[in-house]
Parts: sequence; C-alpha cells; structure tokens
Amino acid sequence: MNNSNLESSFPTQAFLKTLVANTIWINISEVFRYFAFVMPMMRNTFPRIENVAPMNAGVFAIWGLWDTILVIATTGFIWLFLERFGYGKRNAILAAVLFWMAVFVILWLGLFNMNLATPEILAVALPLALVEIMVAAIIVDWGMKPTTTKDA
Repeated sequence: MNNSNLESSFPTQAFLKTLVANTIWINISEVFRYFAFVMPMMRNTFPRIENVAPMNAGVFAIWGLWDTILVIATTGFIWLFLERFGYGKRNAILAAVLFWMAVFVILWLGLFNMNLATPEILAVALPLALVEIMVAAIIVDWGMKPTTTKDA
C-alpha cells in the first residue's frame, strides 16, 4: 500500500475523537485508582521509605507522560487488533485483556517480584486496570468501527 492510500484510508477524525474520549476516561480512571487505592496502600505498606507515592510537580509530569503513552498505545493497539480481527465487543474485550496483560500485569508482577508491591495491592490495582482497559476498548470499538458496520 502506498502512502496516499494509507493517508486516504486512515480514519483521522474518528481516531482523534476516540483518542480524546480515551484520554478523558483513562485519566479519570488512573487518578481514581491511584488516589483511592494505590497511593494509600503503598504508603501503608512502606511507611519507613521516604517519599513513597509523593505528590509533586515532577510526579505529575511523569504521570502526564505515562497517561499520554498509555492512551495512545491503548487506542492504537486495540484499533489495530479490531481492524485485523473484526470489530465487536468480544474482540474488543479480547484485545483489552491482551493489552492489559502486556502493560499492567507485567508492570505489577515486576514490582511484586522486587518487593515493591504486595499481593493486596495487586488484588486491587490489577482488576481496576483491567476494567479501565476494557472500557477503553469498548470506546475504541464504538468510535472506530467503520460506518458500514456500526449498525451491525
């Protein structure tokens, strides 16, 4: 496929709308999970470690970078998966589970393996992250589904 075909076939407007919707959703979800569960759990688990789960400009800057990468990767991966294997909620959920395993399960297992997370933290963080990515996948399925198949 040459560049002109790719440019004319890429659904730029739909992708941007989906990206904006996922930016809002994922940021709300990430902030809620962190402030309601992860931050207090990390502080309770590691009370002797100075600056565990701090709140400052540097942390917020890294969070902004994390969320930007997460939103683009989530939306892009799930869209590519649905383009290849077909749209629909079942495939969206399958793509979400695969993406969740590749990002969140690996992240939290690595932290757990280094004694930087407890089973209790994993039991909260991982399911909430899965819900986050499943909702994001449904947003991609809804926002990126080709017009001819939206009613199907």
